Amino acid sequence: MRLLIANGYLIDPSQGLNAEKNLLIEDGRVAGLLDRGEDVPEGAQVLDATGLVVAPGFIDMHVHLREPGQEYKETIASGASAAVAGGFTSVCAMPNTDPVNDNPAVTRFIIEEAEGAGLANVFPVGAITKNSKGTELSEMGEMKRAGVVAVTDDGRPVPSAGMMRRAMEYATGFDLAVVDHCEDRSLAAGGAMHEGRWSLILGLRGMPAAAEEMDAVRDCALAELTGARVHLAHVSTKGAIEAVRAAKEKGLTVTCEVAPHHWALTDRAVEGYDTNMKMNPPLRSHDHVEAVMEGLRSGTVDAIATDHAPHHADEKALEFDRAPFGIIGLETAVGLALDRLVHEGVISLERLVELLSVNPAKIFKLEGRGTLRRGSWGDVTILDPELRWTFDVSSSKSRSRNTPFDGWTMRGAAVATIVSGRVLFKHPEFDKRIIEQQSEVGIK
Repeated sequence: MRLLIANGYLIDPSQGLNAEKNLLIEDGRVAGLLDRGEDVPEGAQVLDATGLVVAPGFIDMHVHLREPGQEYKETIASGASAAVAGGFTSVCAMPNTDPVNDNPAVTRFIIEEAEGAGLANVFPVGAITKNSKGTELSEMGEMKRAGVVAVTDDGRPVPSAGMMRRAMEYATGFDLAVVDHCEDRSLAAGGAMHEGRWSLILGLRGMPAAAEEMDAVRDCALAELTGARVHLAHVSTKGAIEAVRAAKEKGLTVTCEVAPHHWALTDRAVEGYDTNMKMNPPLRSHDHVEAVMEGLRSGTVDAIATDHAPHHADEKALEFDRAPFGIIGLETAVGLALDRLVHEGVISLERLVELLSVNPAKIFKLEGRGTLRRGSWGDVTILDPELRWTFDVSSSKSRSRNTPFDGWTMRGAAVATIVSGRVLFKHPEFDKRIIEQQSEVGIK
């Protein structure tokens, strides 16, 4: 099977590529980049990408797919469907399922279910500790052999520095990155939103920024002690950004991600007590949002990840302080990034591709992903930076509807998602761009 993506503007920071090129995919792999005017390979299906940006497939390195155990919220198949609809060719599944992904049997189950769905690639992330309880290390080697790409107790912070040190040393022996949900629960326990002016006004117990920052500083210190690869999940505070920056200046292998809601919203959004504004880390005050934006701009932040966390409507229908943390985000992340970051001049398109594709692949060492080099997997995200659209959560591919972005109009979207050379999602306007016979279109 041959697919030619013609007339597009290719951006691939892994090759320093920023040019008008045609991209040829054969048998699921990138076969080469062709100059405009070269002959179209015989038998190729042609996708006309005139006026569009062609990038290595986007990777969401932080999603919760809920299966096994909570399929009423999300399944691997429904989450993978939402991923391709949002422009993601790959997702990395957090281990807080039921049972927890702390053993190779659960790891293999996730991989098999994803292969059966035939949509986005799903890379499991294993638990750091057994049942994510923070008391006994999981069998990381067995999980690595079964297919995990990193380890984390996400949703629960690793409670002690001693346990985190042992986790880092153990994971390093298997060349696994250690991902941490930074939260000192002795400071944050019982909190429902960011501690600050708005928590006082609304009468809600707050979670101080220091709760995140204490663990971030701890993890960076332990990265220096152990030499481990450490990745801080969903960073949301000024102090955590500064800790990562200082670690990088020391030459440590410390990386971090930020989630779109932490730059698109502030804690003031909670004033209506809408539980779709409740997540952990919580929406922060303006000064922390500015720090996140500066981290994106300066290069301190390595990746954008959604922290896609589906919940049933009945669960989110509780009082604000009783409702669960989390929102869905796979179908809005790219639009928010283009609208709020690229078009507002915070970052360039090239930097966006680094954050959503190249860097996630590097951090988790996903071979053949995050690049359009010859021989790499034929995973491609095609963007229309100018498309104006409105997100309607009732049409979401996810099984859940917990989003603060329903009804938001954005400028820019992923209009086609291609996994291993298969066009798995296309915007309605895109149907007319796929031509079976190349003689029917003038390939420039």
